[in-house]
Amino acid sequence: MWNQGCSQAAHVITSSGETLSHKATSSMAHKAHLEIFPCTVSQLLAAPQLCNDCFTICDCELKQVSVVGVIRGFAPFVTNVQYAVDDMTGPPLNVKLWVNMEDSAQTTVASPGMYVKVIGSLRSDSGQRSLLAMNVRRIKDLNEISSHMLEVVQAHMQVSRKVFDVNMNTTVASQPDWSSGTCPQGVLPNGLSTVQGQVLHQIQVFSVHNDGISFHDLTRNLDYISMRDIRSSLVFLASEGHIFSTSDEHHFKAA
Repeated sequence: MWNQGCSQAAHVITSSGETLSHKATSSMAHKAHLEIFPCTVSQLLAAPQLCNDCFTICDCELKQVSVVGVIRGFAPFVTNVQYAVDDMTGPPLNVKLWVNMEDSAQTTVASPGMYVKVIGSLRSDSGQRSLLAMNVRRIKDLNEISSHMLEVVQAHMQVSRKVFDVNMNTTVASQPDWSSGTCPQGVLPNGLSTVQGQVLHQIQVFSVHNDGISFHDLTRNLDYISMRDIRSSLVFLASEGHIFSTSDEHHFKAA
């Protein structure tokens, strides 16, 4: 999953598709426990830069990121191998992987045309952005390409609270307008039904009070929803960690 940590060992891929491990530098190893944010190349190239090597997407600071693409070219050097990785969302991204060139097996580089998944940190040098790789792994199952794009969409929905299409264009805002007493039909972007979303919205509004909102006030404000549906929504929201009870089991606040 996109929010799992990556291994502290870096890898280089061979022509047979196997990965060979070597020790990551100390400057990279301490970041290995951080979240891995799935991205497209175009998003990395367009990500706002706050300071040196500090980039954000939807106000979320990027630590480790992952991209999936095809190798368009490579260049071996004394201490590293550089790849040009293209995911067809923008120009190829330069990826640098530090290697131990004394090991002849590690000097075998992947051929252009191979699909790989890269995990690393975004860097900028003289205005040119590149990815300092912790891991480069050959993709053998092409389903991973589609899976990565789904993770990209899911991750950006969570941090931006918006809905995107397959081209990462915004389609609808995640916060519906219930001020008129009506609501959109179906399931909301966060996985809640419209009834559950309305109940949560009311609780969020009154969470500024010490005790939150009472069940009585909740049913009065949502008088167009049956008491049974409100109760079942409260049970679901509490079990999912969206709300909690306060002074007693009849008062609720948003988590």
